[in-house]
Amino acid sequence: MGKIFVRDKQFYRQTAAVAVPVALQSAITVGVNMTDNVMLGSLGEIQMSGATLANQYISIFQICCMGLGMGASVLTSRYFGMKDRNSLKKAVVLMLRLMLAVAAGFFVATLFVSRGIMSIFTEEADVIAAGTNYLHISLPTFFLLGFSLTISLVLRSVGRANIPLISSIFAFFINVFFNWMFIYGNLGAPRMEVRGAALGTLIAQAFEFLFIAGFFFFREKVVHMRLRDLFLPCGDLLPEYVRVGMPVLVSDTLLGLGNSAVAVVMGHIGAVFVAANAITTVTQQMVTVVTQGISQASCVVTGNTLGEGEAKQAQRQGVTYAALGLLIGVIGSVIILLISRSIVNIYNVSSETKELAYELMHALAITVIFQCLNSILTKGVLRGGGDTRFLMVADILFLWCASIPLGAMAGLVWHWSGGYIYIALKIDQFIKAMLCLWRLHSGKWIKKIRQAG
Repeated sequence: MGKIFVRDKQFYRQTAAVAVPVALQSAITVGVNMTDNVMLGSLGEIQMSGATLANQYISIFQICCMGLGMGASVLTSRYFGMKDRNSLKKAVVLMLRLMLAVAAGFFVATLFVSRGIMSIFTEEADVIAAGTNYLHISLPTFFLLGFSLTISLVLRSVGRANIPLISSIFAFFINVFFNWMFIYGNLGAPRMEVRGAALGTLIAQAFEFLFIAGFFFFREKVVHMRLRDLFLPCGDLLPEYVRVGMPVLVSDTLLGLGNSAVAVVMGHIGAVFVAANAITTVTQQMVTVVTQGISQASCVVTGNTLGEGEAKQAQRQGVTYAALGLLIGVIGSVIILLISRSIVNIYNVSSETKELAYELMHALAITVIFQCLNSILTKGVLRGGGDTRFLMVADILFLWCASIPLGAMAGLVWHWSGGYIYIALKIDQFIKAMLCLWRLHSGKWIKKIRQAG
């Protein structure tokens, strides 16, 4: 077994240096989402569902940024291992320019057709109105969140994961405080309800932007990026960024659209299903924060290892990460079964919503095992190895050709019970986990990365 798994303590220390801050940051994000849901849930399913579906649209943008950031981090982690600061800076500049273009597109679409966007997710007029109000307040989110998210991914790739964590800790308290103030109209503030939740989140995002931008451009010394570097000519790196990064962007964007298509199916089933799934989603995020940390750590560590020319070591590390993913998934499944009833009872929702949430929790306990393994392989090891084209095909094929059509038929035509609908909507997780294990074993996932001229 020692020849299969990594036993080097330095490997685990390096993994923990990225995984622990990312996991803690993810836990904070879950806390924010849960607080939002509990506060809005106290106002009823309509407000909660409107904000949830509006955030499904915002999450499309977020996933686009994750694609841009993770695509860049494949390069930055490799260049960091090579000690090539010039190429690293150019990768960051390309990422930021593309992010600004994407953010501008989402801003314009939200400004002019927010009601039309919400009508894609649901036919219920009250839910559409609540979601539209949320989106109108959230307009600056696309630039603030886009910068903070992409730069955070770069910082993690060069071993500075503590900075996004510190920022998130402060943002959490800011978000909760201003949500409490504006949702309910406390301390003399206007009672804004769903718009108050959007405003509280926006204020927290503005803080994160200022904190991370200030550190990255004025204090950070590993990348040593300064404002003047934003004007660097980087055309020579563009072909390599497109080759490695664009499949990540396409994959994550279509994955985001696919997840939104899943939300559309849920929205057309009804507000009760949307609210029950929102409760389930927060629980899923809660028990998989460690997976998210290891996923990003495995991408960074794999990139660094390959940058140092250690392909055989990277293969062993990949197998070790896969085993960790499976173990964490099983532990997560048990935790969900133990805490599901207590979590559901926190929410002030109807008995119908609670019963459906219990059912979805049991389905989640099955899917989370495959999802944890999947996340570490697709978003971590294989991506860190530069195998982005294979992952793009796998993400697109199984989500759009299996999960979405099967879930739509199960929910809208066959009218299966909630648990079976949920599993149908997540069937791609089962398929991809098996395929990615095969890919890892083949060794074909390790790709060469070219440097800037």
